Amino acid sequence: MPQFRPSPRIQPLIVFLAALTCAPLANADDMASFATGGYARGLRTMKEMHKIDTDGDGTVSKAEWLAYQEKVFAALDKKKTGVVDEKEFLTPSSDLVTFATGGYARGLQTKAMMHKIDTDGDGTVSHDEFIAYQTKVFDMMDVSKSGSLGSRDFLGK
Repeated sequence: MPQFRPSPRIQPLIVFLAALTCAPLANADDMASFATGGYARGLRTMKEMHKIDTDGDGTVSKAEWLAYQEKVFAALDKKKTGVVDEKEFLTPSSDLVTFATGGYARGLQTKAMMHKIDTDGDGTVSHDEFIAYQTKVFDMMDVSKSGSLGSRDFLGK
């Protein structure tokens, strides 16, 4: 059977289209390795997106994302010290469930997620570690680098 060999002028176009097709898959793989499956599943829902989208415009801006993550950290930091130890991190927060979905809270409050966020490995999550981690999550989801997440970005589709 004869093999198809594209002309040298078309080869760069084929490579570009293949890269463009695989880019969302690579981003999804990045999220899967950066976060746990439970966290990603709990986060990437329309219900959670609507909770973060405070102005109701159908997108989540980076400012909305960070404001939401500040609320999440405050709910985790039950002792109000600016540092969350393992007990605080893993204990269900009555404050968190007032504004986050249960799936998001359950996906976040695991030992595996705590260890991913605890970049210095000291057994605690500081405010700076938490916000830096969540900023990276936003940046991974913002595949178009527009500074806001539409539903396709948010849901990873």
